[in-house]
Amino acid sequence: MGCLSSRPKDAAGNRRRPGNLGEVAVFVPGLRVPKDVDFFQTLGDRLPRSLVERLSALRTRIVVMAAQEAPTVTKPRRKTATQHGGSSLADLLQALEDYLPVLLGLVKDGSQLTDKVQFVWVNQEDNEEETKMANAWYEVLSVLHLMAMLCLSEANSLLLPKIFSDGHQLNVSEESRRNSIDILLKAAGYLDCASQHVLPRLPPDLRKDLPVDLAEGVLQSLRMQALGQSIDLQLRMAMGSPRATLAVKRRLACEMVKCWHEAENGITQYPLTEGWGGKHQLFIKWKHVEAKAAAYYFHGVILDEGNTQKSHRMAVNALQVAEEFLKESKRVSEVFNMMPPTSRWNPPPSGSMKYLHEKIPKDVSSKVRMNQDLYGQDRILEKAPTLPDFAVALKPDDYRLPALDPSWN
Repeated sequence: MGCLSSRPKDAAGNRRRPGNLGEVAVFVPGLRVPKDVDFFQTLGDRLPRSLVERLSALRTRIVVMAAQEAPTVTKPRRKTATQHGGSSLADLLQALEDYLPVLLGLVKDGSQLTDKVQFVWVNQEDNEEETKMANAWYEVLSVLHLMAMLCLSEANSLLLPKIFSDGHQLNVSEESRRNSIDILLKAAGYLDCASQHVLPRLPPDLRKDLPVDLAEGVLQSLRMQALGQSIDLQLRMAMGSPRATLAVKRRLACEMVKCWHEAENGITQYPLTEGWGGKHQLFIKWKHVEAKAAAYYFHGVILDEGNTQKSHRMAVNALQVAEEFLKESKRVSEVFNMMPPTSRWNPPPSGSMKYLHEKIPKDVSSKVRMNQDLYGQDRILEKAPTLPDFAVALKPDDYRLPALDPSWN
């Protein structure tokens, strides 16, 4: 059925964590890196030599590339071109896609090889430094998780302003935002496949021993993070479009709240208080609070279009709630940036919040003053009006595991 062993967090280090992440647009909780496996020892007398050699070569390539990529993947940087003309992230992703169809031969229906090879991966969020499991579905799950993290890293790179050696800064383009949405939905598709179609294949005794990086709640949290950040980009583009109505902006903001709420529910099931895990939890809390600020702001502006005293009171109340959430988001942002590995202190607002950081305080002050002039009231401290409930329209890419490599035939 498979066996498990883990190395405690204070063991001699394979796990590398940067001291500083720089600016963060999309949080990436590090890369889980595979360690060498001797396929010949367990499969040499069970499979043709050519097939074992191919499995070994494909995985060794990933081991080498992931080890090179892991220390720098969370750092803001220019894309590094490879000898093939692509980026190192793209090459690693391609290597993983090449490996999967061959790997799946170990888990095909009727296979007696599923639990013959012990796979080893270095964790990032779990307390245990590495996890070994003699189950090929664990390897498939780890590969999909790594593919998703590479996509998050690529989106993060696209969404950070480019700073040149002379100090000149190139802002994020509309094209980069659109490309980032596609990449984030791709990551969500990998994670959806991992939690829906791969995780259930692991026996219950192994599922409970998975590292927290691969736990069901964390996978779902990462999936909803990818969707939430995609909607945030849609909202940012809607704010810059004269054709986007207030109703559209409110709907996007409310959908974003739903995504971050599910993301926070997923990850807070686990006792992550420090390192990548603790920082990951804080990032999701920060973005959840920001989303609430945006949703209450647009809800308040729409309520203010009413012509009754009640609608105006509700509008002011919603805007005041938005301002409170905005203040809270700044506090959570500070804690997030200070937690090791530290990130850029006091970074400029990004995404939809770049606009709302100025608009919310300004509009709250204006509406409260107007309310006082009309109705003789100053600050309205009532229960916040309920946000509209919208289904999340954006969906992850429909990713499915590839067909079995022909070499298994």
